[in-house]
Amino acid sequence: MGPPMAKQRKLIGQILKELRFVHEGQVQEALQVQREKGGPLGQILIEMKALTLGQLNRGLGVQLGMEVVDLDKVEIKPDAVAKLDASTASVFRVVPFKLEGGTLTVAMADPLNANLLDDLRFVSGGEVQGAIADADQIERLLKKLYGDAVQQSMGKVLDEIKKDPGGVFDLEDKEAMAHSAPVVKLLNYVLFQAVRDKASDIHLEPFETEFKVRYRVDGSLYELEPPPRTLAVALISRVKVMANLDIAETRVPQDGRIEISIGGRPVDLRVSTLPTMYGESCVIRVLDRSVGALDLEKVGLSEGAGKQVRQLIQLPHGIVLVTGPTGSGKTTTLYSMLNEANDVGIKIITTEDPVEYDLEGIVQIPINEEIGVTYARVLRTILRQDPDMILVGEIRDLETAKIAVEAALTGHLVFSTLHTNDAPSAVTRLIDLGVEPYLLTSTLVAVIAQRLVRRLCRNCLESYKPGPDAVHQLGLRPEQVASATFARAVGCDACNYAGYRGRVALFEIMHVKDRLKNAILENASTTQLRELAVEEAMMTLRESGLRLIFDQVTSVEEVVRETIVEV
Repeated sequence: MGPPMAKQRKLIGQILKELRFVHEGQVQEALQVQREKGGPLGQILIEMKALTLGQLNRGLGVQLGMEVVDLDKVEIKPDAVAKLDASTASVFRVVPFKLEGGTLTVAMADPLNANLLDDLRFVSGGEVQGAIADADQIERLLKKLYGDAVQQSMGKVLDEIKKDPGGVFDLEDKEAMAHSAPVVKLLNYVLFQAVRDKASDIHLEPFETEFKVRYRVDGSLYELEPPPRTLAVALISRVKVMANLDIAETRVPQDGRIEISIGGRPVDLRVSTLPTMYGESCVIRVLDRSVGALDLEKVGLSEGAGKQVRQLIQLPHGIVLVTGPTGSGKTTTLYSMLNEANDVGIKIITTEDPVEYDLEGIVQIPINEEIGVTYARVLRTILRQDPDMILVGEIRDLETAKIAVEAALTGHLVFSTLHTNDAPSAVTRLIDLGVEPYLLTSTLVAVIAQRLVRRLCRNCLESYKPGPDAVHQLGLRPEQVASATFARAVGCDACNYAGYRGRVALFEIMHVKDRLKNAILENASTTQLRELAVEEAMMTLRESGLRLIFDQVTSVEEVVRETIVEV
């Protein structure tokens, strides 16, 4: 660190002027904003529309002493390209273009990502230095240089590892194993494939004679070609190092988090390890932190349901619950609602276990029960922070439920989740926890139940006229489907022969109005509450699924699997 700091860095504003990206007047205006509000000068210039992110990165690269290259004019050396495999280059979004004296030079878009160069040194087995290039040029060249090679099989990667002399390492030295080039290369491949295939979870599972790697895509598990059993400890140790976990401790479960950029976008990885008979098992939850994904338009709400949800966001106080099993998209729906409500005039505080998405302008508090930071304890403190909206990750016990009720009674809008099968069951669940019915009727304004079903691949779906079997499965009458055309899964290259691509949510929105409030006070059963809610025009989960079947968005099998016929 010593030598580079000895020479005083040139100011970023001066560099940007010399590069002719901005002029003196714009710099002075940005400096004035900086004096008044603070913040990095480059970011202020971007917000002023005087500068692009690419131009700022080039300026920062110059400030750090990095070479700035125009990849359209640079000769890409084949020996440099050969130093990085396709999946590694794609994961890190770098283009290797020069190899001189054992030093590999790669073009990168973000000059501040120093960890990237460290990881590339391990992968390539030599010195790596960065140069700054335009992000669009990098994307274009990645396709040109590697093309379909990115989609290489696990077998190819494993063959490369076997040929790599760096593959020999001391099985007792977990730190060395975790940092060895072959292991870094293999994990890069696993992560890239998972993100490319939109996997929600990666399972690394050691058994007696094999090491399984599986992905969960659209709710279903798919197995990859298994790596050698000997790589299990090394690969899981690498994950633990990245997540800042104790790699020497293998006897107790551990949880951690990795923030990484994969395929050019930020991705959050939640890591959970578990000791088993044959070593540690590891599950990595993949969370795309792109706020663009948190959009009510994209979660599958119909026009009518979307209007209802937006009305809930505008309420001054009350409790809104989202229910469903684990993995049904409850958190995504809640965050989409908060994202829509997020405004400079509204104070929003969330408390979660763990924080799954980063939203600018929202105060987010992670739960840590090991040190006593529980939902109930944090929630009491939140009420003294002058919030307008509060998100409680989950109502697990009576104490949390009581404070949520207290928050709603004192003029706050509270969002939370529960694990119940449908919307009416949420009422019964809260009463079972010990919430008094009269408090529930005073605070609970709506319950949204949801499920996720897979979308049919638009590239290969097959239309057909529903027969008696489909009619029977859905509990319909023949005349109800007489003129309908359904669709079923076929399978093609685009969907990896699954027949489905992506998922869409089914929604059941129960508004707690006067008739339902009276029924709750009279201790009505879940069945009675459901019947009353349907009379009040609630669309059930099954009806929501039927709409998607008739629109050829999903299949009969998916809706039958995720919903029941309401009786």
